[in-house]
Amino acid sequence: MGRHVVAMLGEIPPGCSKRVDVEGRPIGIYNVDGDYFALLDRCPHEGASLCRGDRIGLVQSDGPGHYSYTRPGEMVRCPWHGWEFDIRTGESWCDPKRTRVRAYAASVAAGEKLIKGPYIAESFPVSVDEDYIVVDV
Repeated sequence: MGRHVVAMLGEIPPGCSKRVDVEGRPIGIYNVDGDYFALLDRCPHEGASLCRGDRIGLVQSDGPGHYSYTRPGEMVRCPWHGWEFDIRTGESWCDPKRTRVRAYAASVAAGEKLIKGPYIAESFPVSVDEDYIVVDV
């Protein structure tokens, strides 16, 4: 699998996601506080779109009546049956050794670096003479 441009930088605000298709695969792109992560947009249980699920945090407890809420927006809950997955890794919180969603590498690249290559557009000098725009060919 090669590199694919899937969105402009400002297109997915923090706390949001976008579903894209890359080489026939549905992939969810998630923005977690300015860091981008990509997961297969299919719950391993019955195939629901995870991008349609709620973004949640991690609730942990050290005993009855004691709990803490951490990592807000870093987990996604399947909209059909509530299975929860870590957006950063794809791991299932309920069964991390056996169940996971495939994670893909996601990064931000400058547009200038993506368009460089063997393709060179022909350009012509342009100047302004009084009220006219002039192209020298």
